[in-house]
Amino acid sequence: MKLKYLGTAAAEGVPALFCFCPVCQQAAELGGRNIRTRSQALIDGKILIDFPPDTYMHVLNYGLNLKEITTLIITHSHSDHLYAAELEMRKPGFAHTPEGVSERPLNIFASEIAGEPIKRFINEANISAETIKLASIDAFNPFEAEGYVITPYKASHSEAAGSLFYSISDGKKTVLYAHDSGYFPDETWETLKKTKPHFDFVSLDCTGIVLGYTSSHMGIDTCNKVRERLIKLGCADENTKWCYQHFSHNGLLNYDDLVPIAQENGFLVAYDGMEIEI
Repeated sequence: MKLKYLGTAAAEGVPALFCFCPVCQQAAELGGRNIRTRSQALIDGKILIDFPPDTYMHVLNYGLNLKEITTLIITHSHSDHLYAAELEMRKPGFAHTPEGVSERPLNIFASEIAGEPIKRFINEANISAETIKLASIDAFNPFEAEGYVITPYKASHSEAAGSLFYSISDGKKTVLYAHDSGYFPDETWETLKKTKPHFDFVSLDCTGIVLGYTSSHMGIDTCNKVRERLIKLGCADENTKWCYQHFSHNGLLNYDDLVPIAQENGFLVAYDGMEIEI
């Protein structure tokens, strides 16, 4: 399995729009991996995770080939993870697609709540089922797509946004992609305790970085506690790889400053365009 991080920022991006704090000014000056767009990831070039307003930039900068994507899973409906209006660009007339591609709809999987803005936009924009199909999913009920088993878990994030995070397995390797979430809710821990999936790669929300976020988002300390509990439950081991992801300028550190801290904790630090072979 291969995971590609297309965007690794929280809602504001880094440097943040309209912001001139020291972190944002430093990111703009240093460039490179310190520049972050809104959160999005890709599994094996097949399964796209989230659809932020920076999707077009990811097409231009990181080789995201939407012609090949027929499966999109949504974590929640906040606009930095779901920019539904851009989906209209898949309609015939806006998009001229190669023969055979136009016959394959984009299958979108989201919680019923997170799917509401997609459903509303599909109706308003008169998008046909041949272009986009929306399926509602529930926490803890696995489903299959593209030959992968995808399991949604309840996130500690906005209930009004229908927040979930996911494990994705190809039968050999399993990724846990846990964004946006604070320390996992009890229901999720209980499910993990009962089912005991094994994760080969774990990507954790680290929006707060050095701040002590525990609810809605996490920081370094909370990510470390999640790792400890996953190992204790038998869901991870010494071979599991760990990565901090989804960062805000409010977390007070840029990429260059965060890397040595992460290395001490046994974590990688995600950056835009980063690819991981799992």
